[in-house]
Amino acid sequence: MRKVLLLLVICGAALTGAALAQSALPYWAYPVPRHPWPQPDPRQVVHVPGVKKTFTVAGVNDRFNVPDWYPASHPRMPQIVAHGRKPDVFACGYCHLPNGQGRPENASLAGQPAAYIVNQVADMRSGRRKSSSDKMGSINAMMAVAKASNDAEVKIAADYFSKLKFAKWIRVVETDKVQKTDIAQRNMLVVVPGPKEKIGRRILEIPENLERTEVRDSKSGFIAYVPRGSIARGKALVESGAGAFPCAACHGPDYRGNGNVPALAGRSPSGIVRQLHDFRAGTRNGAGAAMMQPEVAHMTDDMQIDIAAYLASLNP
Repeated sequence: MRKVLLLLVICGAALTGAALAQSALPYWAYPVPRHPWPQPDPRQVVHVPGVKKTFTVAGVNDRFNVPDWYPASHPRMPQIVAHGRKPDVFACGYCHLPNGQGRPENASLAGQPAAYIVNQVADMRSGRRKSSSDKMGSINAMMAVAKASNDAEVKIAADYFSKLKFAKWIRVVETDKVQKTDIAQRNMLVVVPGPKEKIGRRILEIPENLERTEVRDSKSGFIAYVPRGSIARGKALVESGAGAFPCAACHGPDYRGNGNVPALAGRSPSGIVRQLHDFRAGTRNGAGAAMMQPEVAHMTDDMQIDIAAYLASLNP
């Protein structure tokens, strides 16, 4: 739907994983667009393969009317999930998708404990949970929605998403080289023309099919390119606890959640890195933060990448 151009330059220097300073915000986990993008015609009609219904570009970008391509594949969405509440509570299903699968710039809520979701929104509302970046539009939008929403709305949405089954959504590929990427307007990495480059110490999570992702197709997932050997290293770290407690002690067998502790298996690796970084930086201080502090206290950036690569590679 749009032509993409390369922009991986910050402060005049080409940015690679190896060039990122320890504890600096990894641009690929906190992606922020650095130039304007051409906008498609809002009247343009769009579709997805195998589906008869159509939407316009304006329709798939309406935050108060979720573009639901597959209404028969999930329970009926509650009002707050399908339409939100004007003027400032966007429909939950717009960002997190009707099936709760989510995208790298937000969160996959499907199958997460309802109490956990409620607690996280409460922490955002109170200021206990913040982000290490104030630049990501998706994060800022969620913070605003959390503050504008009420307890009843949050509970309804949490109950809906918690009952959905999270499906395999991310294909993790170990590699030494990757295609060049840029940051699209919706805080998402996309491939751009050009020769391949070394992946360095990065995770590049991109759509399997950009056009389908752009029209919010909830059945079109993502590829996560990770450094070669990171899955095995991550497995060793997760099982040993990296000097603290093994992750399964809290997150349950196979990392599929435990009580009100969230599931990690198969979830977005860039999202996992974002949360590990926020815990370590002290910007995330809500429920569960005290338990995570010793886990991340001595966790290096490289360890975060390996842990996230392994967890994302697992079947949910």
